[in-house]
Amino acid sequence: MASNLRFLLGLTCGVALALLPRAAAHLHAAARALHGGEAASGSARAHTEEKFSFTAHAPMDQVAPLFGADNERAWAPHWDPQFVHPLPAADREGMVFTVAHDHLRAAWVNTAFDLDYEHKTGHIQYVYVIPDLLVTVITLKVTPEASQTHVEVAYDRTALSPEGDDHVRHMAKQDRQSGPEWEKQINTYLGKR
Repeated sequence: MASNLRFLLGLTCGVALALLPRAAAHLHAAARALHGGEAASGSARAHTEEKFSFTAHAPMDQVAPLFGADNERAWAPHWDPQFVHPLPAADREGMVFTVAHDHLRAAWVNTAFDLDYEHKTGHIQYVYVIPDLLVTVITLKVTPEASQTHVEVAYDRTALSPEGDDHVRHMAKQDRQSGPEWEKQINTYLGKR
């Protein structure tokens, strides 16, 4: 019962964020304000911003759709989102799904899925909440580079509790090292197509 309530709270927060204008830009300030801004010890909650980029060896119209939650299953091992909306699963703005994080479950909302092939830009963004632990905003920008695609990924993480502080710092270390792994996984997949 408690896990269902936590899931619903996380899902509600995620959906609310998807509906608020410029939610991602204000997410971190709102999270701090909602949770007292500072811990009882007087220190701010952990917040990290990490970024990496890589080149995918295919044109943008083949690469960009692979960053939808459903299509990512094809190239990312162990990625198994459980869709809540839409059903059947489809990659589009506003999709809502859950993902297991060890013994926890995160509620994810896609806040942007803008693939503009005519203007050669792609902007994809996800917000996910692990209740009482952390909030993460993942922003991807894809742009063509001749017959390849430049991919930039940014992770912004904010802890919601003292326990979340350690998780955010640990995840930031992983984020800093993820570029080569993402590049290898997606290019291996593209090479087999």
